[in-house]
Amino acid sequence: MGSFSQPDKTTIMFQYISNQKFLFLALIFSAATVHAQQAPPTWWFGTSAAVNFNFYQGTTQVVNKEVTTPTAFHKGNGVSPYFSVLTEYRPNKTWGGMLNLAYDNRSGKFSEVMAPCDCPATLSTKLSYFSIEPSLRFAPFASSFYLFAGPTIGFNLKKEFTYKQEKQLDKTGQWSDVRSTVISAQAGAGIDIPVSSKTSAMQTTLSPFVSFQSNLGHDPRSTGSWSLYTLRAGIALKFGKARKAAVTTVVTVPPVVAVVPGDVRFSIRAPKSVPENRPVKETFPIRNSIFFDMGSAVIPNRYIQLNSGQAASFKEAQLQERQPGNLNNGRSSRQMAVYHNILNIIGDRLRANPGSAVKLSGASDNNPAEGKLMAENVKQYLVAVFGITPSRIITEGRDKPVIASEQPGATHDIALLHEGDRRVDIESNSPGLLLQVGGINSPFMRPVQITAYDEDPLDSHVLFNADGATEILKSWNVTVTDQKGLVQHYGPFTNDHASVPGKTILGNDTEGYYRILMQGITNDNRIIRQESSLSLVKATDAKQEGLRYSILFDFDRSKSIATYEKFLVEVVTPLIPANGKVIIHGHTDIIGDATYNHTLSHDRATGAQQILETALAKAGTKGVVFETNGFGEDEVTSPFENKLPEERFYNRTVIIDIIK
Repeated sequence: MGSFSQPDKTTIMFQYISNQKFLFLALIFSAATVHAQQAPPTWWFGTSAAVNFNFYQGTTQVVNKEVTTPTAFHKGNGVSPYFSVLTEYRPNKTWGGMLNLAYDNRSGKFSEVMAPCDCPATLSTKLSYFSIEPSLRFAPFASSFYLFAGPTIGFNLKKEFTYKQEKQLDKTGQWSDVRSTVISAQAGAGIDIPVSSKTSAMQTTLSPFVSFQSNLGHDPRSTGSWSLYTLRAGIALKFGKARKAAVTTVVTVPPVVAVVPGDVRFSIRAPKSVPENRPVKETFPIRNSIFFDMGSAVIPNRYIQLNSGQAASFKEAQLQERQPGNLNNGRSSRQMAVYHNILNIIGDRLRANPGSAVKLSGASDNNPAEGKLMAENVKQYLVAVFGITPSRIITEGRDKPVIASEQPGATHDIALLHEGDRRVDIESNSPGLLLQVGGINSPFMRPVQITAYDEDPLDSHVLFNADGATEILKSWNVTVTDQKGLVQHYGPFTNDHASVPGKTILGNDTEGYYRILMQGITNDNRIIRQESSLSLVKATDAKQEGLRYSILFDFDRSKSIATYEKFLVEVVTPLIPANGKVIIHGHTDIIGDATYNHTLSHDRATGAQQILETALAKAGTKGVVFETNGFGEDEVTSPFENKLPEERFYNRTVIIDIIK
C-alpha cells in the first residue's frame, strides 16, 4: 500500500543476523500457531445409554390363541433400558443429521384389574426392538444446544408375556399377531458438553438428551387396540476428529531462503470466510459531466435518451431497484447504466425543483464554439423532452474545462487526456440538483441509491503483500499447493500487492488447507523466497447486507481526501456499528505513472481511514476493524474498465464498504 523506502545497511545486517539465529525456532512457532487452530469435527461417532419410561394405552384381552383374559386391560407403564451406537454429521454449527442403531426395550406392566372371581389379575410383557432412528439435527442458536426429530423403524426382537391371576397358575408365552416391523416418529433435545481440550485432535463430548417416542404408528399388534409411547432420558458419549480451522489473521513467516533478508516484506491477509456473494446497498455518486466523442458535438448514443412520453413517466427512483449483477468485474455495466441516465436524472431533478437552474459548460480543445454547441445540444434535450423552461438553463463554451485533465507540459497519454476534457459539465447552486458529496465545492451531483449483489466481495479475496516490491523486485509470484498436491500459480506481479479471489483458490471445494510459496527476483537478480500456509472455508452463514460509499477525485493531486471530511464524518461514520468491519480500497485510472498512481491511491485510502478512525473515537464507537489498501491502476481490482472517459473518471475513487 503505497511506496516504501529500502532499509539501510545497518538494519539489513541486524535483520539478517536475527533471522539466521531464530529462523528455525520461528518456523516451528509459526507452524504450531497454524496447526494448533482447530475447527469442530464434521463427523462424530459414539454410543448412548438411556432409560425408557413406557406408557401403554388401548384395550388388550386376547393375548394369543390359548390365552384370553377374563377382564380387559387398558393402561400400563414400565421402565426399561435403551442402548445405541450412533453417528452424527455436522457440516456447520446449525444443521446436521443423526443416526442411532439401538436396542430399544419397551417392556412394562398393565395396571391391575379385577377378574370375575373378584380376585386381582396382572399382565406384564417383555417387548423389545432393534431400532433404526435417523434424525435431522438443528442447533437454533448455533451453540451446543440442539433439537432433533425424525422417523423410527423398529424390528421386533422379543414378545413374551406373563398373566397372573389369584387362585390359578401363571400363564406365560408369546403374544400373537405381533408386528415384525413398526414405524413411528420421535423428537427430542440435547446439549453437547465438551470434555476434551479445544486444541486436541480428538474431540470428546458428553451429551445428555431427552426425547419423546410417539405412539403414532406404534401399535405392537395387528389385532386389538394396544398402543404405546415412550419418554426417554439418557446420555451419549461422542468422539470426532477435529479439522484445521481457517486462518483469520495475517500470516507472516520468516524467509526460508533470502540472500539479504528484509528487502521485501512478504505477508498474507486471508479472509475469515469466503462469502460467495453479498447484497450491497450503494450510495453511488453521479459525475456531473457528459463526455462527447472526438470530432462530434452530438450527444453519444451510450447516454440514455428518452422521448417526451417516456420522460413523463421517468423517475430517478426507478434506477434504485434491486438488480443482480457483479459489482466488481461486471460493476461497470450496472453502475454505468445509472450514470448513463444522467440526462434523465438532471431532467427529473429540474422538473421536481421548479425554482432551480443549471449552467452547462461545454469544453472542446481550442474550440469554444464547438463546446458551446455541445452544451446547447444538452439544453435542447432537457427543454424538448422534459419541458424545462429554456431560461433556467445557461450555456457557455470553453476551450478547456474548469478542472482539466491535461496539465501544462503533459507528454504521456495525451489522447486519453483529450477525451477526458471533451465534455459538458453541469453546475448548479441548487441542493436539489447537486447536493455535494464532497462539500460545497464538490462538482459531483447528489448520489443515487442502488441495491444490487456483490458476487465477488473484496473482503473474500486473499491479499498477497510484497511491501517494497515496486522498488526492489523485477517481479514476484505466488505458488499455492493444496493437500492433494494440486498446484496453482499466480503472477508475475510487479506491484506491492496482489489480490486473488478466495473462491478462485477454493474452486469447487468448501474448504482447503494450502502451502504458500512467495518468490521474487530482485533488480540485481537475487532470489528471495518465503513459505507459509493458508486455510480457507466458504461461508455458510446468512448473508448480511453491506453498505458502500464512493468518493470521486479529479485528475490532480490537489484534491485531497480532506475535501471529503464533512461527508465522511457526518454521513459515513454514523453508519459504522461497534465491532463492524470497514473495507477501504483506493483506485486510479490507467493514465500516468503506475508507481505514482499506486502511491496516490494508497494515500487517499489511508487518509479516509484516518478521518473515520478519529470520528469513531469521538463518537465512542469501539471494536471497528479496518482493511485498507491502495491498488493504483491495477485493472484486475479496479471497479470499472478504462475504455470510456467516464469509466476512467470513475476509477479515480476511494470505495468504502461497511460490513455489519
